[in-house]
Amino acid sequence: MPVRNFEPLNPATDITNTRTFLHEVLPITGAITSGTYNDENIKNYSHGMFQSVYDYPYLSSSANHIFDISMGYDENSPHSASSHTQNSKKINMYNQFSQLMLGFTGSANTVRQFESDLRLDYQTGQGAMSGGVFFLSLGRLLTKDQIKKGSVQITLGTGSWAAPFASTRTLYDAAAKVDGQGTNNTLGGDYGVLYTSSADPASVGGAGLGVVFYQSGLVVLTASAFSNLDVAGNPTGSAADWVDFNSGSILSGTKPTGLSVERSLMSASISGNCDALRHRLLNVQFNNTTEINSTIYFCRAPHNKFNYSANPTYLNNSKIRVKNVASDDPVAYITTVGLYNGAHELLAVAKLSEPLRKDPQNELTVRVRLDY
Repeated sequence: MPVRNFEPLNPATDITNTRTFLHEVLPITGAITSGTYNDENIKNYSHGMFQSVYDYPYLSSSANHIFDISMGYDENSPHSASSHTQNSKKINMYNQFSQLMLGFTGSANTVRQFESDLRLDYQTGQGAMSGGVFFLSLGRLLTKDQIKKGSVQITLGTGSWAAPFASTRTLYDAAAKVDGQGTNNTLGGDYGVLYTSSADPASVGGAGLGVVFYQSGLVVLTASAFSNLDVAGNPTGSAADWVDFNSGSILSGTKPTGLSVERSLMSASISGNCDALRHRLLNVQFNNTTEINSTIYFCRAPHNKFNYSANPTYLNNSKIRVKNVASDDPVAYITTVGLYNGAHELLAVAKLSEPLRKDPQNELTVRVRLDY
């Protein structure tokens, strides 16, 4: 049998590394979020701190987790009062996401605020600080490695509870670019601001109505996203004039015909606010990103090597089967490439789509790519 030869790889000339980004369009329609299967694809928990949305009834073995919804407000906001529904849990949800995404500020380790620190619109029409936000935590199944910058579109219904999509508002991360321009960075990774224009956000004026954290797959919407906006993108009127956000009941006081988003933040439960938000999600669309890292090996077969096969059937009575005349050049066909370590231990095998002829009159370079 011919002696097996090994051709060493030169790291400087024979090995290179590449990185490829694959993108996939992910549209989530309101049919799923509003409860396609009579709310059987919406899972509530006994703790009542968030709600999960699935693409099928969540008890089904084929159900896939789409995203979680929650809400909260800052403990220093006008919403915070011990008499308000789930007040401590709403504050805890706000603080938890704030600490995870933004961290602390100052020597007193004060929790940073989404609205003021990220320069979002946190003003009601009466000029009081709102401090109330909604959280959409998208599942890793959808976002993959991260959300593609500049691809986010969220369409919200801003009509009454009875007809939420009689008027709509679409938010875009239009300023964010794939190369990182138009984005900012904080503890939770890169984030882009959501505006009411798909054009240059500077032409809109006013502050953003939300942010999207690309690596974490988290969308934060301010309560102002459901208010009436003027031309500059700022809320108009008083909090009482805000959209009829929630048809749920309140614990005390006179029950209004409908709850504005401000009243809903205080008086409705977290699950009730999640239901109201789902009722108004017409479409959530973005491109996910899958990062593929590759190592490429250029396996070179010189003219004077690999001209004999290591297959035992290559010889018959010590003679090469493919030669008819003794003076003819040996001929072999390459079908497989093996990558070995320094101890000649096989680490990886690559199969060719078809055999490649190899003889002393030609040289071959086989490109082997390992993805991870």
